[in-house]
Amino acid sequence: MKPSAIVSALETLLEVRQPTFLWGAPGVGKSQVVAQVAAAKGLALVDIRAVLLDPVDLRGVPTFNSAGETVWRPPAFLPRTGRGILFLDELNTAPPLVQAACYQLILDRKLGEYELPEEWTVIAAGNRETDRAVTHRMPSALANRLVHLDFEPDLDDWMAWAKDNGVDSRLRAFLRFRPKLLHAFDPKRNEKAFPSPRSWEFVSRMLDGGADQEVLTALICGAVGQGAGAECVEFLRICESMPSTQEVMANPSQVAIPDDPAVVLAMCEAVSREASCETMGNVATLAARLPVEFSVLLMRDAAAVDPAIVDTEAFKGWACANSDVLV
Repeated sequence: MKPSAIVSALETLLEVRQPTFLWGAPGVGKSQVVAQVAAAKGLALVDIRAVLLDPVDLRGVPTFNSAGETVWRPPAFLPRTGRGILFLDELNTAPPLVQAACYQLILDRKLGEYELPEEWTVIAAGNRETDRAVTHRMPSALANRLVHLDFEPDLDDWMAWAKDNGVDSRLRAFLRFRPKLLHAFDPKRNEKAFPSPRSWEFVSRMLDGGADQEVLTALICGAVGQGAGAECVEFLRICESMPSTQEVMANPSQVAIPDDPAVVLAMCEAVSREASCETMGNVATLAARLPVEFSVLLMRDAAAVDPAIVDTEAFKGWACANSDVLV
């Protein structure tokens, strides 16, 4: 399932407090989607990395009550009140004894003297066995109590997230140009670095770091691997020939349109961020000069930035002129 479908599924499962397990390759954004759903629903999120725990960390330590009986003091990080998601990340990576402690929490919503509050839901996540990550097989008794969702990255979903979260427009253009590099993980190759939604976010932050070209190249390759890194660096170099966004918006009817399709993609990504009802005339002027596929891309992305532009005369005029490709 693509991330947007995962979000919809989790929203449904949270309503009935059904325990769920998200399966996916490293770096696809499993934990990020859970955090996104929690924030959207106004729920607290307790993120527990099961692989870092010992069994006693969940059950707590034994002590005596006033009657001299042994009781267990659960850890402070387990929720006591309110509404939220208890997220057990990397659950199938944890040692079997830790998993066993989690099982009771998932199956019975209890652990020793601790009881999970009524308005809390358990969601777990982990890598697939085929990913060659360090995992332990899930017992069938537990697996049968969970809803299992397979998480697959999706370019359109990632693009929407990337635009909302300030990912460099050149990277977004590059991944439109090379969509297969959004996530290119091959467990058989045993590579330390590989392209993933998570590692491309790393690259975006590196681009803001002010490193010189040699260092930046090494950093990008160190984040996404040599092959994808080299392609990305070359794309960034080509984009240096692109007119600035200010130049384009100041003179959309005269600015030179690059010959390289990759650079035109980057231009569309950058200009779309400037879309508003006030700038729509200039954006539409530029769109009218572009090849139709880039024109549609620019206007679609512009509408995603500011949906109100579809009611402007400039947008309506462009839509009428391109009605044959919009049907």
